[in-house]
Amino acid sequence: MKEKLYTIPLNDAMNAGDECPMCFSEREIEQDLLDLVLGSGSSYMESDMREITDKAGFCQAHFKKMFDYGNTLGNAWILKTHYMEMRAQMRKAFEGYTPGKVSIMSRFSKKPSNTGEYQNSVAAWIAEKEASCYICREQKEIYDRYVDTFFYLYKNDSAFVDKLKNSKGLCLHHLGDICERAETALSAKDKENLFAILYPLMTENMERMQEDISWMVEKFHYENKDADWKNSKDAIQRGMQKLKGGYPADQPYKYKK
Repeated sequence: MKEKLYTIPLNDAMNAGDECPMCFSEREIEQDLLDLVLGSGSSYMESDMREITDKAGFCQAHFKKMFDYGNTLGNAWILKTHYMEMRAQMRKAFEGYTPGKVSIMSRFSKKPSNTGEYQNSVAAWIAEKEASCYICREQKEIYDRYVDTFFYLYKNDSAFVDKLKNSKGLCLHHLGDICERAETALSAKDKENLFAILYPLMTENMERMQEDISWMVEKFHYENKDADWKNSKDAIQRGMQKLKGGYPADQPYKYKK
């Protein structure tokens, strides 16, 4: 099938030979978003962009990645106007708080109620801000489109299916995403065919990973000090990725001037 613009990133991920093409895609998405927010294109200088990021904010993990990315001026501009927004919202939250009576049982509880509702309106506002992140939101939306593209290619591109069969499978985290989306994206027959590929593929590659990790352990035995490392030198980071996704050994993604 002739490639379309929106199928290129996922095909590139499949061609990379990674432990998980969806991990590869998510990393590319996140790095593109860091470039958008702080890169040389100076999106942070655009008032409409900062208006969006001011309201959405960033999570702790992405603040750390933004700090590691560099671009002191860009981070300062983002924080400057974000603080203005946050101070205004905080003032409203403080003004809107009214002390009220709580039940005796609630006084012994250290968590929100079972319904997820906070008894303190300021705490509820903070929890809302904690859950909001511009990069997380955009990354999820783009990633969801990539998952849709996975199923489009699976149904329409035999070359993509061959790449999948010959791949290292997925990490367990992204396998869950694919399995869940398959329930609504595919017919019963298509699901049966997909899982007939994925389940044996995952079984084979989890066994491969187990062997790599086991050999790394054996390599530390004095009798094997001169033996070949085989495929085990990076087994720890690949093993962690296979279970939970991501790239534990990645260095911080940096600003390119």
